[in-house]
Amino acid sequence: MLLSIPDVLTAEQVAHCRQRLQHAGWADGRITAGHQSAKAKDNLQLPEDSEVARELGALVQEAVQANSTFFSAALPRRIYPPLFNCYRDGQSFGFHVDNAVRYERGADGAAQPVRTDLSATLFLIDPQDYDGGELVIEDTYGMQQVKLPAGHLVLYPGTSLHRVNPVTRGARLASFFWIQSMLREDSQRRLMFELDVSIRRLTREVPEHPSLVQLTGVYHNLLRRWADV
Repeated sequence: MLLSIPDVLTAEQVAHCRQRLQHAGWADGRITAGHQSAKAKDNLQLPEDSEVARELGALVQEAVQANSTFFSAALPRRIYPPLFNCYRDGQSFGFHVDNAVRYERGADGAAQPVRTDLSATLFLIDPQDYDGGELVIEDTYGMQQVKLPAGHLVLYPGTSLHRVNPVTRGARLASFFWIQSMLREDSQRRLMFELDVSIRRLTREVPEHPSLVQLTGVYHNLLRRWADV
């Protein structure tokens, strides 16, 4: 499932992120790439342990966790701390698949594995402010090109082959991160998302409908059967 989620960040939050990133200490983006990805990756990235990355990462994580559509679609168990990248002057990232497992450093310094069931990109620059830079995602739903307004997020399976087209004018700023879901299978997440959307629509339109209790029970019983917690 590929899903665009609007207004994850407010205009004020986007402006704050852009102001903080303007003078950030960017590094070679290959610092977080695997062996194969490093061959295709040409961009800038904030070091994970930088003050700006930690500050803005916390802001992004708080925003996505408060977003009901994100929660319904991802059913997150763990979220890898959001990272930030920049593409400019023809930079791009060729076709690749993200690493299956990322390792997050805990407060005690121990590495905690995060299975990358889902990938997310949160755009921080509006499409008209740069040329190129489309996120191209190829999966069972075909090939999709994604270039969203600032503050909007795209969520897609971590198994997807994807790339970022060269940026030929301006700069493309974004946050990106991975989610370990309570449900491993994309097909299961899609069914649960569609069921949840239907329940919420029915709740708004026919709040006293007798099927609401039954449908909600089906939702939670499926989650109980499939959840990896």
